[in-house]
Amino acid sequence: MRRTKTRLGIIALLVMMMFALTTTAFAASEDPTEISNTKYIECPDCGTLGVVLSDVGEAVTCDTCEGYGYIKSPSNFYNTIWSLLPPVIAIALALITKEVYSSLFIGILMGGLLYSNFSFEGTVLHAFNDGIVASLSDGYNVGILIFLVILGAIVCLMNKAGGSAAFGRWAQKNIHSRVGAQLSSILLGCLIFIDDYFNCLTVGSVMRPITDKHNVSRAKLAYLIDATAAPVCIIAPISSWAAAVAAFAEDGQGLNLFIRAIPYNFYALFTIVMMVGLVVLNVDFGPMAKFEKNAVEKGDLFSGSNPYATMTDDVDESKGSVLDLVLPIVVLVVACVIGMIYSGGFFDGDDFITAFSNSDASVGLMLGSAFGLVFAIIYYLIRRSMSFRDIMGCIPEGFKAMVPAIMILTFAWSLKGMTDSLGAKFFVRDFVRTASGIQVLLPVIVFVVGCLLAFATGTSWGTFGILIPIVQNVFSMDNPLAIICISACMAGAVCGDHCSPISDTTIMASAGAQCDHVNHVSTQLPYAISCAVITGVTYLIAGVLAFAGAPGLIALPIGVALMIGFLFLMKKRSA
Repeated sequence: MRRTKTRLGIIALLVMMMFALTTTAFAASEDPTEISNTKYIECPDCGTLGVVLSDVGEAVTCDTCEGYGYIKSPSNFYNTIWSLLPPVIAIALALITKEVYSSLFIGILMGGLLYSNFSFEGTVLHAFNDGIVASLSDGYNVGILIFLVILGAIVCLMNKAGGSAAFGRWAQKNIHSRVGAQLSSILLGCLIFIDDYFNCLTVGSVMRPITDKHNVSRAKLAYLIDATAAPVCIIAPISSWAAAVAAFAEDGQGLNLFIRAIPYNFYALFTIVMMVGLVVLNVDFGPMAKFEKNAVEKGDLFSGSNPYATMTDDVDESKGSVLDLVLPIVVLVVACVIGMIYSGGFFDGDDFITAFSNSDASVGLMLGSAFGLVFAIIYYLIRRSMSFRDIMGCIPEGFKAMVPAIMILTFAWSLKGMTDSLGAKFFVRDFVRTASGIQVLLPVIVFVVGCLLAFATGTSWGTFGILIPIVQNVFSMDNPLAIICISACMAGAVCGDHCSPISDTTIMASAGAQCDHVNHVSTQLPYAISCAVITGVTYLIAGVLAFAGAPGLIALPIGVALMIGFLFLMKKRSA
């Protein structure tokens, strides 16, 4: 395959030289997508090669790009501020209407309208073929969906076997307060740092019965889950997020760069401080205060709609043991780790760190969860917790439980496809490039841009891919500002992801807590924005310190002090 691609590349180069006088093109070595204000995209037919295979298997010049490998985007709105309009509309409608499915779909249609220059046929084809169908045809996305379905089945098995009920009985004896229930949720979330998807669904399924018995609102549980998902994964060297950052970094600096950036990842660190502070000080503000008041005073855990109200678990509360919950989860964690390093080449001779850095989260989680499911089935059969028929019945039940999350994920991925086709990442890239001359302000600028990009697109990993290479090109890695800006990029991506209603992690947190998605977003947003403001101030201080030759890390205790002071202020105001 590689030899074929090499031959095709040579043929393409020769063809381009022959047609140099008759085709309009840049220099052969120049990638037009790297030019500021670019309107060029990769040729959809030849994929930048400039040649295609004829019916008889011969390499011929691509008619679409005339041998260049790139074509101008058909959209008049490509790489403009209008490329951010679809996600902005979707997010605004979701917050206004409190209905996420229609909001996301309207955002997808708006992306189709802009891409097709308001052509009816082009809009429909782009929205469905290049949006929804393409997102469901993507191998990575399918792997994540399979993982969700299998995890839903495992959770259903643990519930039916009585494992969750047994853990609830144990928790009742050992967890005696709302504070204890919330701190336990935080602790479990911090311990499951392998992957944010896995974290959200596992913590939710385990802690829901406990937080419910202590009248913790589902919105508060969703926040605790969300705040211990991405923010914890982004500071954990052994996680799918570390692998993602390593993949986007240049010159093989990946994991080393990730570890160096951890102390400067202010948003993730401040989120953990804020979360613990909110629980210990017993303070809530914004819409969350109303939800918590209803839960405590009225026993109303939802304060509104419950999309999971029709789900009932006919479980014998007297059967099962804590081991029925703990053992499948432990095996699942171990299997997912093995799946991750397998996908990274560990069993082909690579060391653990290298394998984890090169791992494919979709493949690893899919394989790990499959083995976890097989183990759970065999274990419950040996334990005689359920009949084989009942065990098999848990698979479609688990699928059913994941349908709301799968629908939202599909629409969110499709919306991301719309922004990609409109060149949103290039618009953001060019904006960051224009700010490179103000080096002392660059950490806070990168943080804000990362927030906005991740918020609008719903993807933190995509934000890594856009901003990390740019930062590495702006600075040499021996510049003290370089590592701060890399951290600011990661922190901004997590912050935007944390705030965005179209983020897959946010969606998974809602699914894990079985909380209405819009309620989760609206209650979490004031907390995330407050933390983001303090983080921005801290990055400003760090940039000034580093520019002046002082250690930028001095900004960390200053930021922690600001966060604690803010929490005490909100406590005083709520008193």
